[in-house]
Amino acid sequence: MFASLFPSPTLTWYLVKLFVGRILGVLVLLVLVLQALQLLSESGDILAVPGNGQAEIWRFVQLNVPQLISRFLPYSVLLATLFTFWPLNQNSEVIAMRAGGLSAHQVLAPLLLTAGVISLVSLVFNETVVARSAGTLKVWNDLKYYPIPAESGSRSNVYLRDGDNILAARTVTGSGPATIMDDVSFYRRDPGGMVIQQMRSPRAVYANPGWQLQEPTVFNVAATQTQKLGDTVVSQSVTPAQVAISKIDPDGENIITLGRQIEELRAAGRRTDALDAKWWHKLSGPLSALLMPLLGSVAAFGLARSGQLLVRAVVGMALGFAYFVVDNAALAVGNFGGYTPLIAAWAPFLLFALVGETVLVRTEE
Repeated sequence: MFASLFPSPTLTWYLVKLFVGRILGVLVLLVLVLQALQLLSESGDILAVPGNGQAEIWRFVQLNVPQLISRFLPYSVLLATLFTFWPLNQNSEVIAMRAGGLSAHQVLAPLLLTAGVISLVSLVFNETVVARSAGTLKVWNDLKYYPIPAESGSRSNVYLRDGDNILAARTVTGSGPATIMDDVSFYRRDPGGMVIQQMRSPRAVYANPGWQLQEPTVFNVAATQTQKLGDTVVSQSVTPAQVAISKIDPDGENIITLGRQIEELRAAGRRTDALDAKWWHKLSGPLSALLMPLLGSVAAFGLARSGQLLVRAVVGMALGFAYFVVDNAALAVGNFGGYTPLIAAWAPFLLFALVGETVLVRTEE
């Protein structure tokens, strides 16, 4: 029964080879062009840091290319669908398949199977490679391409509330009592929110309780005076556990780690809707590649001599790009609480799957 969903093995293999070749060609072209453009914009900032050179440029490429592959793989599948079906229709090969008794779904089945495999590979690739490289590149970018501290678990630009006061750190490394903050600023504020004193320190360590600023420089706003102090303990209500959950980058964490961090936030009484939507989107996002053959298949059917082949290709491309617009909009609305996380992540996928199937049924004759 499963075999009846596909054309003959020879025809299936023929369509799969055409499709995979075009996916790889489009993906390589997109990644090369976009990486070159990003190098032009970022290489100046990278090389502006003393000590940075060709090795750092190459490191940027290594960290950025996996993200480009993940981001533009669905676009590549969409364009490859159009580039596969356009010549097949133009050369009347689709008409020959239909005349041989194949339905529109059977013609499309090899491409859907290939896209399904690509979706699974993309999911594994995102969780094992992209999440790690995205997190590292985010921290490196926040540090303006200065060296990342050697300790594991580095995070950047962390802000913590201590009543009316603010404790901020450029980078945070380590965990638990071994947590270390670098380039630390402590802002003492009055009940109205006005800063009355600022302390700056190169490093802070956990003092159990509080955080010990190492030889901070203090600026008193009222007196407009600066003075140097010895080691000073501040923010005694802030614990290492609060630091650990203070800033979560969902794009830089794999689905297992992100799920654990969401549970920690929930246990602390924090809202997690935006992170929940991102967690679900780690599953629905890679599956977008599965939609692209369905949305682009409008270019496969209809007579080429009718003069509407270009219009059909444009419609297929428009449907594919509309999905990405709606998907991003749904996530944005979910972040503001307009949609539940499950709906924000899965509604666009289900909606466009229905749209694609409807268009296929209506246009196959």
